[in-house]
Amino acid sequence: MMPHGFEIPTESPFKKRKIVDFSNPCGNKKIGVLMLIHEDETKKIINACMEVHNELGNGFLEPIYQEALEEEFKIQNIPYEREKLLKVMYKGKQLNKEYFADFVCYGNIIIELKSVGVLSKPHKAQVLNYLNAANLQLGLLVNFGETSLKWERITNFKTGKS
Repeated sequence: MMPHGFEIPTESPFKKRKIVDFSNPCGNKKIGVLMLIHEDETKKIINACMEVHNELGNGFLEPIYQEALEEEFKIQNIPYEREKLLKVMYKGKQLNKEYFADFVCYGNIIIELKSVGVLSKPHKAQVLNYLNAANLQLGLLVNFGETSLKWERITNFKTGKS
């Protein structure tokens, strides 16, 4: 017996196949499709970043993109906190040094902006450290420094908070 939602091809494998009804009768999630956390919110944030990059291009310093992105978040009604303070704990004690994330959108997605030639491992580690400090699961590392906008989703699996 074939699993629900699949059909056996009866034609040539080179013709377009139709895959039917992937919906789960118990809910609206797709079977066999990776579900990304905060996918809709992430798309909205990336669209706002693309709008800024399309308008300004590359070559400016990070604070210019940060200010422009704040304006775009307002235009697109994306909830955000700019330069969000993230406290760092060490063995249960709060340290005096603090992190400031460029943005936290929707209360649970950290946005870290860069304007560099190429994103590197230390940039990714910075976002992961922010996620750990904030006890959040998702960060976006966005680079305005290249001719086309580049971004990466950084996921923190150490926390259960979304």
